Amino acid sequence: MVTVDGQERCWQDGLTVASLLAQLDDGHVYAVVKLDGKLVSRPQFKTTPVPDGARVRLIPMIAGG
Repeated sequence: MVTVDGQERCWQDGLTVASLLAQLDDGHVYAVVKLDGKLVSRPQFKTTPVPDGARVRLIPMIAGG
């Protein structure tokens, strides 16, 4: 299991940040996520593994003016 913003989700072998975000299908664009307390930026999403038991915090992009 992994915890995403306080909600438990099933973990699977080979899970990456990119594949986890694709499963969410929430319509948000994320520039950064916090994986076990460390920031991971978008260019590293496809290559960053999400280990079993990880805690992920989603940080959506916010535009303002």
